[in-house]
Amino acid sequence: MPSAPPVPSAASGPPVSSRAPSGQRKVAIAGVALSDCGRVDEATPYALHAQAARRALADSGLDRSVIDGFASAGLGTLAPVEVAEYLGLRPTWVDSTSVGGATWEVLAAHAADAIAAGQARAVLLVYGSTARADIKARRRTANLSFGARGPLQFEVPYGHTLIAKYAMAARRHMHQYGTTLEQLAQIAVQARTNAAANPDAMYRDPITVDDVLAGPMIADPFTKLHCCIRSDGGCAVLLVAEDYVPDLAKPPVWVLGSGTAVSHTTMSEWDDFTVSPAAVSGRLAFARAGVRPAEIDLAQIYDAFTYMTLVTLEDLGFCAKGEGGAFVEKGRLLRDGELPVNTDGGGLAACHPGMRGLFLLVEAVRQLRGEAGPKRQVHRADGGPPQLAVASGTGGWFCSSGTVVLGRG
Repeated sequence: MPSAPPVPSAASGPPVSSRAPSGQRKVAIAGVALSDCGRVDEATPYALHAQAARRALADSGLDRSVIDGFASAGLGTLAPVEVAEYLGLRPTWVDSTSVGGATWEVLAAHAADAIAAGQARAVLLVYGSTARADIKARRRTANLSFGARGPLQFEVPYGHTLIAKYAMAARRHMHQYGTTLEQLAQIAVQARTNAAANPDAMYRDPITVDDVLAGPMIADPFTKLHCCIRSDGGCAVLLVAEDYVPDLAKPPVWVLGSGTAVSHTTMSEWDDFTVSPAAVSGRLAFARAGVRPAEIDLAQIYDAFTYMTLVTLEDLGFCAKGEGGAFVEKGRLLRDGELPVNTDGGGLAACHPGMRGLFLLVEAVRQLRGEAGPKRQVHRADGGPPQLAVASGTGGWFCSSGTVVLGRG
């Protein structure tokens, strides 16, 4: 790999980035991209990684030689060493923290901290999976659990599958707060409506609450449309020090604050099924960014199941605990709603190849740049472009959470 060029002269940071601690470099997202997504039968996961990485680098306008940091998870025996080798990179800062779907928000937080502290200058995050194609070609089977070793040995013999854990938590919320199946179904309906304006979404046809309720039961109370789709796809995000901002092809999106948290592995160790670790990661991220939930213009939330969206909205502070059911009604999550959520269609309709968290960051950046397209672009009440976004990923069965607050450059 060619040696990195001298770091460009520092730019005058935009107002939204002034919250960084004194003496630390500000961090921007310079490039984002998707690989081919949806139904991708002829590519390997490595190829999707490479495709997304090339596109994100092109989106940034920077040369690959600036990359001195790399983060990836989920592929290879020595992830991310194998993926970095495949991409022809020789990073001096590396991370492969894997905590399920929240992995990418956690990795973004780590990368931003490393750049701010001067340990790296440009960190590439990249993901790719052919989960759908592999099952179709019988190269693998669907996973019902994460294994039977360690603490999980006390649950697996009883048939407590991954989806059953989410379903049990949803039932608890329904029992405790009166949340209804119709309210949960509204999340799936609005996600599909948002997906209709996204040409990259896997499912774009409209659905109704009745469609959701009438679907085949997967794990009570979840019918099929309460659950995320299975797709192929990949994406990449390039984070850089503020010094590179003058050389970017597009306006930067600034990392204002982040937070991470873990909760439990064994369900018996989960204190409250109605509270996710986003209650901690969100509080930390907003405090570090110096903003309040009420100031956020749009949210990208991990949605493997409809209940995940609902409880995360509560835990991030967009509504009070127990009020998520009422909050998601009346189109509040639509692109032109009170709080646009998963504006690409999310994992329920657009793309979910496995650990979807990196896709949340891609969509948030595109919205803040104003490049989501005329039918999908979010606008503030005054007609102006969005200024603040939050991406919140969830891993395992509410085991982990990573939340990142982003600001428009």
